[in-house]
Amino acid sequence: MAYYSWILAFHVMSFVSWMAMLFYLPRLFIYHRENADTKDFTNIVEVQEYKLFKYIGVPAMWATVISGASMLYLNTDIFSSGGWIHAKLLFVAFLLAYHISLGKIRLIMISNPHYKSSKWFRMYNEIPTLLMIFIVIMVVVKPF
Repeated sequence: MAYYSWILAFHVMSFVSWMAMLFYLPRLFIYHRENADTKDFTNIVEVQEYKLFKYIGVPAMWATVISGASMLYLNTDIFSSGGWIHAKLLFVAFLLAYHISLGKIRLIMISNPHYKSSKWFRMYNEIPTLLMIFIVIMVVVKPF
C-alpha cells in the first residue's frame, strides 16, 4: 500500500490523457467528414487521427486500465465499500467500448470519408463526456 498514492496519481494522469483523445478524435472525424471531398485535407487529418489514436489514446487507455487494476488488486476491500465501485467499473467498460468504436470508425473513414454525418459525430462526441461525469461522481460522491 506504500505506493498506492503514486499509482492513484498515475491513474488520474493517464485517465486525463485518455479522455483528451476520446474528446478530440471525434472532433477530427467531424473535420474529416465535412471536408470529405478535399483529398489533400483528408490525407492530413487521417495522419492526425492515426497518431492521436495509436500514440496517445492506446497507451493512455492501457495505462489507465493497468493502474486501475493495480489499485483494485492492492485494495480488494473496495468491492465491499458500496455499489459505486461496480457502477464506476460498468461506466469504464462503456468507455472502453467507445474507445474501440473510435478505432473502427477511424478505419472506416479512410475508405469511406462520407461515413455518417457531421451531426452524428457531434452527437457521438458527447458520449465520453457523459461517461466521465458518471465516473467522477461515482468516485468522488460515492452515491451508493
